[in-house]
Amino acid sequence: MIKRLFLCALACITFATATADEGMWLPNNIKSRIKEMRKMGFKLKADDIYSDDKASLKDAVVQFGGGCTGEFISPDGLLITNHHCGYSSIQKLSSVEHDYLTDGFWAMSRSEELPVPGLTVTLLVKMEDVTARIAAGENEATIIEEAKKKHNADKASIEPIYYGNQKVLYVYRTFRDVRLVGAPPSSIGKFGGDTDNWVWPRHTGDFSIFRVYADADNEPAEYSENNVPYHPARHFKVSTKGVEEGDFTMIYGFPGNTQEYVTADAVEYVAEVSNPMKIALRTIRLDIISEAQSKDVATRIAYAAKHANIANAWKKWQGESLGLGKLGTVEKKKEYEKAFAAWAADKPQYANLLDSMHAAYKEVIPHYFARELFNESILGMEFFNFAYWFHIYDAAGHKLTADKQAEARKTYLNDYRKEIDHAISRRMLSEYIARMPKENVPAPLVAAIKEHGTPEAFVDYMFANTRILTEYPLTREKYIADPMVQFAGWFADALAHNRKYAYRNLSNVPAIEKWYRTYMQALREWDKERAFYPDANFTLRVAYGTVTGYENADGEYHTHLTTLDGIIAKDNPEIYDYDIPQSLRDIYKNKDYGRWAIGKNGKQSVPVCFLASNHTTGGNSGSPVLNGKGELVGINFDRTWRSTMSDIEFDPTICRNISVDIRYVLFVVDRIGGAGYLLEEMGIK
Repeated sequence: MIKRLFLCALACITFATATADEGMWLPNNIKSRIKEMRKMGFKLKADDIYSDDKASLKDAVVQFGGGCTGEFISPDGLLITNHHCGYSSIQKLSSVEHDYLTDGFWAMSRSEELPVPGLTVTLLVKMEDVTARIAAGENEATIIEEAKKKHNADKASIEPIYYGNQKVLYVYRTFRDVRLVGAPPSSIGKFGGDTDNWVWPRHTGDFSIFRVYADADNEPAEYSENNVPYHPARHFKVSTKGVEEGDFTMIYGFPGNTQEYVTADAVEYVAEVSNPMKIALRTIRLDIISEAQSKDVATRIAYAAKHANIANAWKKWQGESLGLGKLGTVEKKKEYEKAFAAWAADKPQYANLLDSMHAAYKEVIPHYFARELFNESILGMEFFNFAYWFHIYDAAGHKLTADKQAEARKTYLNDYRKEIDHAISRRMLSEYIARMPKENVPAPLVAAIKEHGTPEAFVDYMFANTRILTEYPLTREKYIADPMVQFAGWFADALAHNRKYAYRNLSNVPAIEKWYRTYMQALREWDKERAFYPDANFTLRVAYGTVTGYENADGEYHTHLTTLDGIIAKDNPEIYDYDIPQSLRDIYKNKDYGRWAIGKNGKQSVPVCFLASNHTTGGNSGSPVLNGKGELVGINFDRTWRSTMSDIEFDPTICRNISVDIRYVLFVVDRIGGAGYLLEEMGIK
């Protein structure tokens, strides 16, 4: 008994109650947190955050594209998000003649706003806990269809939380006419590039501005010149008062993926197996792309979004592994599990639960690793998906007409450079062969490499003899004989394996996840002092904390705010990511800050970014950062490097989210973009 109490006490020390800054909470259940939020400085009520009966803050928040958050900042559908969230849209609209990535873009009237093909904005209409309804026998598909019809919505889903212990219905409306209004040059919006990504101090003006359009009845519609600006039920008031150390902040957005409750098995896999492999392979790809970009402007533009997409997770994984190691998360998890096992030993329904989970991980990990390695190596070859398109459609008996081939070329070979793909493919196939267990390598590939001598030589053969990259249209006789199409066909079984293990995390593979439903029930029975919040799953959540710095190392305290002084200190015309606009240099030289100046006694500057203790993850990019009155004071865009482990363990002493100060956004719009009319639209006088 004494031993059991000791172990329970240990558990409470290592993974105790959620701190005030920790957690991603369901908006429709925020009443459970509102008392604590109000103690920290929140001034509104729970139904101001989420309400089914009246306009609330949730009506000003949207999912931007496929994986970011955005927010309405005017009654006429003006929407703001991160520059890196709008990056692919800006790149899509750019050319050598109109390089909006380098030069920025500012529409000086609504007629100059640029439609972005394929870009969507998704608004949550309603969320509802339907656990009891499903338990009572209601059909999920029926619930979804009825909700869509009732709310005139085009999308709805039922998502599990707490590994299926609860089910929540989400109803959405999707807007498909979205237009670019303004974007700073990349030397502001992406200032510091990959070097500064995930680090502090940060000086990035990471924002872009769009407008959502609707039909004459304010309903979602496909793009039309007759559409008019959408009028949201709610938009955020923009505050110019700024933030101070200790101020309350709230994040409202669509966080993508956390796994706070996984066992040590999963953490060991991430830190010691998965991340090192993915980092190594992406380093190779990034080096090849960067070298090519440095030699040619058109290539730099063409591969800008591709490079950014590869690099973002690449650097995040490095910080995550570093943070998990410094926190000793694996050992903490093991101690926690020992304490749980002691408690569960005399409970038949839980006694052998951890043994079953460990066995499931042991069985699944080799298969999951094979999937991740395939994704990072074979799918890192740009030609592969195009080649597989020929294989799969031909195998299904489809006639691949010239029009279909043309459409596929546009889809799969967008902004394509054969020489880059060739160099990457040589290295990726070599890495795949070196790292993949031999029994998982397709037999025809083994034979082909043996025939040509090395993986690199076989890739050279494919690129020298392919026609799918160089000829159009192709007859069936030509494309079925193409070495790239044949190569892609050898991986049909691997792709089927991929689909079998295509889950958000290792722990979501059904053979493992089935145990987590019981595990979560058990944890909540045992660890009653712990505040259990649901893992992120790209559904709308609230996180809250305070503006605060942190101790980065012994004797090294990072304050909460950066300014224009830091930008000037990093400015370097010889480096693309640090070559700021001359207009910004001139403003600094003349100290011509106008209303955006902060500081006293002649030491004035412009605020740029700030730190806070909100719990965020991927998907929160672009989320509104709100003060205690629900006013917009910043736009979330990043975490500090060691904070990236907060997807698995949140440490309140060092976990910080990074936001661009809304005052810097307004300064750039006004003084760099010359688009002061947008400030008037936001209600700023």
